[in-house]
Amino acid sequence: MEAGETGRVRSADHHGHDCKPNLAWYVHAMPDYRRAFAPGGTFFFTVVTANRAPILCTRVAIGLLRSAFAETRRRRPFTIDAIMILPDHLHAIWTLPKDDHDFSIRWALLKKSFTQGWLAASGGEQATSESNCRHRRRGVWQRKFWEHTIRDERDFGRHFDYIHFNPVRHELVRCPRQWPHSSFHQWVKKGAYEWRWNCVCGRRRIRQPSFDAIAKTAME
Repeated sequence: MEAGETGRVRSADHHGHDCKPNLAWYVHAMPDYRRAFAPGGTFFFTVVTANRAPILCTRVAIGLLRSAFAETRRRRPFTIDAIMILPDHLHAIWTLPKDDHDFSIRWALLKKSFTQGWLAASGGEQATSESNCRHRRRGVWQRKFWEHTIRDERDFGRHFDYIHFNPVRHELVRCPRQWPHSSFHQWVKKGAYEWRWNCVCGRRRIRQPSFDAIAKTAME
C-alpha cells in the first residue's frame, strides 16, 4: 500500500481516471518547493474581478492573462512560485528581485494589460462607481487586492497548498489535478506533489484539509 492510501478503496473521477483517496494532506514526494521561499521578498496575493464576474477561465481570458503576465514580467521581473486561476479570482505566490518589493506597480501593469485586451476583444465589464469613472477605472477588476508577506518556509508551504487545493475547496473539481488553470501540474512534474494529492473523488468521505485561517483573510 502506498503512503496516503487506505485499504483497497479505488474509484474513478469524472474523467474516467483512477483516483485513490489520499489522506496524507501535507506529505509531498519531495520538499523542493520550499527552495522558492526568499525571506522578505515572497508574497501571497488574491486578486478579484469586479463584482466577482466569472470571466477569467474563458479561452480568451486565459490567453490574455498569459500575455499580461509575460509583458509585466518583461518590464518588471518576478518569479511566479504558484498560481491558481478561478472564474472570478486568482491566487498567486510571487518572489520579487532582491531589494524590490514593489508588487503594486506589477499588479497595476498586469491589470491594465489584461483590461485593454479584454475590452478590445469585446469582453464585458461591470457597472462602476462615479469615483472609478472619474479616475478612468474600468469595471473589470476590483481596485484593491489582498497581499500577505510570506514569513518563513512553513508559511510558504501552507499558502502553497492552499492555492493548489482551492478548486476543490470551491467545489469546482474533486481533485486538484482536474483543474487546468493551475501550477499544480508543473509541481507534480517537479516532484513536489504526487498526482493524487488531496484527491477526494469517489464516494468515500475523507477529512479535508482546513485552510480556514487563510481563507478568512484572503478575500474568499
